[in-house]
Amino acid sequence: MNVVEFAEYLVKGIVKDPELIKVSEFQADDDITILEILVPEDDMGRVIGKNGKMSTSIRTLIQAFAAVNNLPKVKINIDSF
Repeated sequence: MNVVEFAEYLVKGIVKDPELIKVSEFQADDDITILEILVPEDDMGRVIGKNGKMSTSIRTLIQAFAAVNNLPKVKINIDSF
């Protein structure tokens, strides 16, 4: 399982319609991987959570996954469409 699949797995377990989730991976200049997680606007509240706790937890789990698997540092952007 790579970091994109792991991010999809986490977010798909939270939202109403998991088929609409899109996770894209980009490489930055400084050996940093950027993950862009796109969720429907209806599910944005679930992904962010109360006071941002859910999105903070998602970011922490993805970064821990990357660290355990000796992957480059990961930056996560969560956005709606």
